[in-house]
Amino acid sequence: QVQLVESGGGSVQAGGSLRLSCAASGYTYGSYSLAWFRQSPGKEREGVAAIDSDGRTSYADSVKGRFTISQDNAKNSLYLQMNSLKPEDTAMYYCALGISMTASQALLVLRSNPGFGYWGQGTQVTVSS
Repeated sequence: QVQLVESGGGSVQAGGSLRLSCAASGYTYGSYSLAWFRQSPGKEREGVAAIDSDGRTSYADSVKGRFTISQDNAKNSLYLQMNSLKPEDTAMYYCALGISMTASQALLVLRSNPGFGYWGQGTQVTVSS
């Protein structure tokens, strides 16, 4: 059974940094993507960043140059290093797993078809000005 558990959220002032983690377990697929999505009240879920089993990455334009996604296969963990945080980054951040998707595909497909993937419960990030 696939399990995704996020951690590392919190409150930070604008310009600060946070590192999110996602402990992933229960899957043995050879081709997959792990991704971060976020959602704030009243807004649609947005793809933030993804990394696939070939190491390719994809980022939303709004976070390019500020966020870095990485994974540690030995620890079955996914990370999101968030620097230069802005108040508009405030949201619940979710870890997601997509099977047989490239990183860019995962951001597109899972956004419009969340049922095609596996999801964690989320971790809250709040950035104050």
